[in-house]
Amino acid sequence: MDAVVNIPFIIVTVLVFIRCSALFLMSPLFSIARVPTRIKVFLLIIISAILVSSLNLQLPDTSINSAQLVYYAFGELVIGAAMAFGIFAAFASFSLGGRILDFQMGFGVASLIDPSTNAQAPMIGTLLKMLAVMIFFLVDGHHLLIRGIAYTLAHYPPGTMPKIDIQIIIKQFGLMFVYGVMLAAPVIFIILLIDISMGIAARTMPQVNMFIVMLPLKIGVGLFVLMLSLQFLLPLMKKVYISIFSYWQQLFFIG
Repeated sequence: MDAVVNIPFIIVTVLVFIRCSALFLMSPLFSIARVPTRIKVFLLIIISAILVSSLNLQLPDTSINSAQLVYYAFGELVIGAAMAFGIFAAFASFSLGGRILDFQMGFGVASLIDPSTNAQAPMIGTLLKMLAVMIFFLVDGHHLLIRGIAYTLAHYPPGTMPKIDIQIIIKQFGLMFVYGVMLAAPVIFIILLIDISMGIAARTMPQVNMFIVMLPLKIGVGLFVLMLSLQFLLPLMKKVYISIFSYWQQLFFIG
């Protein structure tokens, strides 16, 4: 029995694999888990082959040369990186909000090792980002992620390059700061009141070392307010998750 090698299918699968690799490996969603690289590559190859088979994807030109193949691969890399930026900017809002909280509460000198980047990261920001990633998988956000990839492949199959508007990317980058400040707003407001009160107390009672009193007070009150505000984070997390797919829609399906 002779084995038949479908060269066009392999080429399309490799191109889809490049798009999926840029999306998954550059985003924080699949970089937190300590999964060996071989397993990640094998999983992405399987996902790419399934997408190519289910969507019946084909190259726009069957007679391509090496230069065209490199151009197609570069286009897939650009599309995957643009999609990954939406995820990265959305979840970076939790790191930014945590950095603000660390600075306001006195944890600015403390840091943890971020498992997704193996670099030092803000303590509360790392915890919030890991919580956001966990909730994203619990609400089946990864299913919507695969569906979004399928939609982009259906509208922009391998070999086509969409016109990416840089203004949409800048807008998504700005949302990171908006959601980050919204995340830290309750604690910032309470700590501002504490700073004002401690400033007044320092003027009326100069014999008291307010620095010694203020540091544990800000940490305790900040953690308490953060604990109380966790129940109100779900609507904000929902907005962050929706911003990812809204960004993809504006980037690829408008204009």
